[in-house]
Amino acid sequence: MRKKPNRTYIGGQAVIQGVMMRGKRGMATVVRDDKGEIQTEALRITPPEKRSFWTRVPIVRGVINFFSSLVLGMKALTRSADVAITEEEEAPPSKLSKWMAEHWKISASDMISAISLVLGVGLALVLFLWLPQFLTGLISDNVAGIPEGGVWYCLIEGGMRLVIFVFYILFTLCFKSLRETYMYHGAEHKTINCYEYGLPLTTENVKKCSRLHDRCGTTFIFLVLIISIVVFAFVSLPLNLMYDHFGLTGFVTRLISIVAKLLCLPLVAGISYEILKFLSLFQTPLLLPLKAPGFLLQMLTTREPEDDMIECAILAFRKAYEMDDDPDSPEKFFVTETKLLKLLPDMKRSFAARDIDEADAEWIVSMELGIPRSELKTERVITRTECGKILSVFEERLTGRPLWYIFGNTEFYGYTLKVDERTLIPRPETEELVREALSFLKDGDSMLDLCTGSGAVAIAVACEAAKDRAVTVVGSDISEEALEVAKENARQNKANVSFVASDLFKNIRGKYNLITANPPYIKHGEIETLAREVRDFEPRIALDGGEDGLDFYRRIAEKIGRYIVRGGMLMVECGEGQAQDIIKIFQSATRCDFAMVVKDLAGVERVVKIGF
Repeated sequence: MRKKPNRTYIGGQAVIQGVMMRGKRGMATVVRDDKGEIQTEALRITPPEKRSFWTRVPIVRGVINFFSSLVLGMKALTRSADVAITEEEEAPPSKLSKWMAEHWKISASDMISAISLVLGVGLALVLFLWLPQFLTGLISDNVAGIPEGGVWYCLIEGGMRLVIFVFYILFTLCFKSLRETYMYHGAEHKTINCYEYGLPLTTENVKKCSRLHDRCGTTFIFLVLIISIVVFAFVSLPLNLMYDHFGLTGFVTRLISIVAKLLCLPLVAGISYEILKFLSLFQTPLLLPLKAPGFLLQMLTTREPEDDMIECAILAFRKAYEMDDDPDSPEKFFVTETKLLKLLPDMKRSFAARDIDEADAEWIVSMELGIPRSELKTERVITRTECGKILSVFEERLTGRPLWYIFGNTEFYGYTLKVDERTLIPRPETEELVREALSFLKDGDSMLDLCTGSGAVAIAVACEAAKDRAVTVVGSDISEEALEVAKENARQNKANVSFVASDLFKNIRGKYNLITANPPYIKHGEIETLAREVRDFEPRIALDGGEDGLDFYRRIAEKIGRYIVRGGMLMVECGEGQAQDIIKIFQSATRCDFAMVVKDLAGVERVVKIGF
C-alpha cells in the first residue's frame, strides 16, 4: 500500500452537484448551481478545544461524532439541493409557493426538504430494521431449528441487512443523478488522497489518485452492519427471556425488538467509529483483509469523476483547510432562496466572530430589501436575486471594508453624502457640531470649515442655514482627493459652499464669524489598535493627530487670531477625554474670552467652543 506522508483530519461527503469537506474548525460545501456556476458555503463549527469532555471519551466520541456528522451532512445536503435544484430565475413563483410564503413564511424548497427528510428516515427504518426482521421471521417460521432471537437468527438477520444494503446501492445506480453523486463522492476521496500523498492539489494530480479511502462513510456503514449483528445478538438474549416469561409472541415481540435495536444504534455507531479510526491509522498490508469489504463497497459508491467535479472537491478541501489554518477565514453563504429570520442571524453571527458591528447586518438587509430596520423582525421569504445582492455586500464587509464605502454613500444630518477611501466616513456624533454651528450663525455671517473631508459639516450647515438666513460657507482640506468628494457632495445636495485646498490656514484669506473643525485627533501610537475597518481603510492623514492626538489643535491655536472676527467663535470636535486639554491649549496660546464644552447624546464631551 502506498505510504501517505500527509495526514489530515478533513473528511467529506458528496452532496447534490457538489462536495462538502469538513475540518476541525469549519466545513465548506462547493456546488454547481443550475447555471453551471460554482457556489461556496463555508461555515464555522465548534473547534476541538472548545468541545465537551465527552467528545474525547472512546465509544462516546464515536456516538457524538456520528450524530454530528449526520446533522451537518443533512444540512449540507439540503443546502446543496437549494442551490443545485432551482426554478428558472425568470419563471414566476407558483400560486402554492406564493401562498406558503405569505401564510406559513416558508419556501416550497423548505417543505420539500422536510418531506424528503421524513420519507428518508422512514425508508431507512423499513429497509434496514423492519424488512430484515420480517424476512428472517419468515425463515424462522418455516425452517426448523432456527429459534427466533438465537445466534443463527441474528446472523441471518444481519446477513439480510447487508444484502439489502448492497441491493439498495445497486438500485441507486439506476438513476443518473445518483450516479453523478457517486462521481462527486469519488472526487472527494481522490482529492483527500492527493493531499495525503503530498501532491499539489491540481486536477491532473487528483485524477491519478485512488477513489478509495480508509475513512469513507461507506466503510463505516459496513462496520455498523457487522457490529450490529454482535450487539443485537447480545440484546436478543434478555429479550427472549422476557418474551418467554410474559408469553409474548408475534407482532408485539417484533415491535419491541425494533425499538431495542434503535436504542442500541448509538452503541453500535460508537464501536464502529473506534474500529474505523484504528484501521485508518495504519497503511500496512496486514490490515487489508479487514479493510477489503469496505473498499469493495466503495467500488460501488464511488465513480471516476469529471474534471468539473474534481474542481468542486479541490475548492471545498482548500476552503476547509483554510478555515482550520486561519481563524480569520470568513464564512460564506449560498446564494439561494431563504428566509429572513434565518439569513439575518447567520450574518450577525459571522460579523460578531469578526468583531464587526452586528447592526451592519441589519443595515445591509434593510437597504438591499428597501424596508425599514424596524420591519426586520417580521418573517419573509428572500428570493434568490435578493439573497445574491445581500450576500455580495455581506462578503465584502467581511473583508473589513466599511459598510458605507461599500454602498458608496451615507446619511449625515438628513443629507446623502458620497464616501469612499478618499475621506473619513462622517460619524453621527459630528452632527452635534452642526447643531452648535447653526445655533450660532446669524444672517450675513461667514463660516470656515477646516479639515472638511467629505464636506459633511460645511454642506449640512450651508443647506440648513439657507432655509432662513444668508450665510457664506467655505470648506478647506489639505487633501485634493477629499476635496473632489466634497465638491461632488455639494453639487449633489445643491449646497452653496466654496472649497479651498489648504493645510489649515495656509491658503485661507479673510476673517470669519465662525470657524469649525473636525481635525485628526487619534494618538499616533493608537492607530494600530483601531478597528480594522478604520485602521486599514479610512485615510491615515485624517486620523493621525500626533503623539498625544492634539497637534492640529495647537496649530489652529497658533494662527486662529488672524482669521476670526471679534465676537467670533471656534468650534472643534474632539476625542473622548481631550476637551479640557484643548481648552488649556487655546487659553495659553490665544486671547479667548471664554471656553465651554458640549456633550454628545452619549454624554461624551464632544465639542469645544472657544469665544473670541
